[in-house]
Amino acid sequence: MLTRKMLKAMGIEDEKIDEIIDAHTETVDGLKDSLKAAKADADKLKTVQKELDDLKANNGDDFKSKYEKEHSDFEDYKKTVASEKAAEEKRRLYRDLLRETGVGDKQLEAVLKVTDLSALKVKDGALEDADKLKETIQKEWAGFIATTTTSGAKVDTPPKSAHTAKTREEIYAKDEHGRYKLSTEERQKALAENPDLLKGA
Repeated sequence: MLTRKMLKAMGIEDEKIDEIIDAHTETVDGLKDSLKAAKADADKLKTVQKELDDLKANNGDDFKSKYEKEHSDFEDYKKTVASEKAAEEKRRLYRDLLRETGVGDKQLEAVLKVTDLSALKVKDGALEDADKLKETIQKEWAGFIATTTTSGAKVDTPPKSAHTAKTREEIYAKDEHGRYKLSTEERQKALAENPDLLKGA
């Protein structure tokens, strides 16, 4: 450290020594202030760096979490769409199979509502084991399957059958007005079908 004693030993005049000491003190004080400021800046830098590191780490974690969640949500959405599409295809194919088997259009939706379509499998755009499914439909939904039968013309009021008259009394029975209940033709037909009644005539 520069001192008066050192300067005097060097043969410097007292007046000059004072100037040198003052200048030296000013320089030293300035260096001390600069050193304090540098130290304060260094401490502040450490704090800022720590905050920056923390922010970077947190943002990285947040970004990663956000990305993973969005990716997971998108994958779930794709699975849901694919599942709904597959279910709709099964529904359409099974509806066609019901119609082919003979289930009436009015009953199709009712049958579909109570059918577990998840058990069905689709391959190459068609239901697997379609023939077995048809057999099952025919057994379980027989009441909904229309059948075609051949029948005669509908008769609103079928004619009275003479077969109901088995005795002479029935054939010749009269109503409260004294008129035969059976027509002449009906009586003749009844007698023809029961020839034994003519023996006693």
